[in-house]
Amino acid sequence: MSTLLQVQGLNTYYGASHILRDLAFQVERGQTVGLMGRNGMGKSTLLKSIVGLVKPRSGQIEFQGQAIQGQTPYAIATQGMAYVPEGRGIFGNLSVHENLVMAARPGVRGQQDWTYQRVLDTFPRLGERLSHGGQQLSGGEQQMLSIGRALMTNPDLLLLDEATEGLAPLIALEIWRICALVAKSGISTVIVDKNWQHVTQITQHNVILVKGEVVFQGSSAELLSQPEVLNQHLGV
Repeated sequence: MSTLLQVQGLNTYYGASHILRDLAFQVERGQTVGLMGRNGMGKSTLLKSIVGLVKPRSGQIEFQGQAIQGQTPYAIATQGMAYVPEGRGIFGNLSVHENLVMAARPGVRGQQDWTYQRVLDTFPRLGERLSHGGQQLSGGEQQMLSIGRALMTNPDLLLLDEATEGLAPLIALEIWRICALVAKSGISTVIVDKNWQHVTQITQHNVILVKGEVVFQGSSAELLSQPEVLNQHLGV
């Protein structure tokens, strides 16, 4: 595998608060990575720094072999990155159909693997609600729409922040099924979620953050073989 995303020496602040501390993080092509840690440890800040929503104070971010730190979120997105934020960020005044088609475009290599019909086949619930406004959907349906809209851009890298946060257990299971399908489709994926039991069923590689620093990185098998690490950094 070749490296798709490389983060080195990243330092991100909110005002005087030092959130990410000389952080190193990478994603290989075709790899699914779990990004875990308790609340407030820097997971969302890392994703926002990568996509350009938060400007790091120092460090380097390379995507597709090019430095992207300092670029706008729009410019980064056009290079093949898609972001599903915590809170979903759908357009509530647009219909499900409109939310999907407004994002449709070929990928950076011209790939059109994720068509409108493939998204509807993957999310049959959305197909039943095409004329509904985004604000009329349940939380789970909004999450499906947010993921489906991201896939319509045919990305090389998909970032999912709090994929199942606040969802009913059965709906969360459906989101996990979809995450597994996306991972198998070959799109590199970073999944932020507190449910390590489900995350490690999908991911090849996992990273745990504590106070903006990496305290563990390794395969799912390596993480599951260290219950003391799970208990210390991810236990309730």
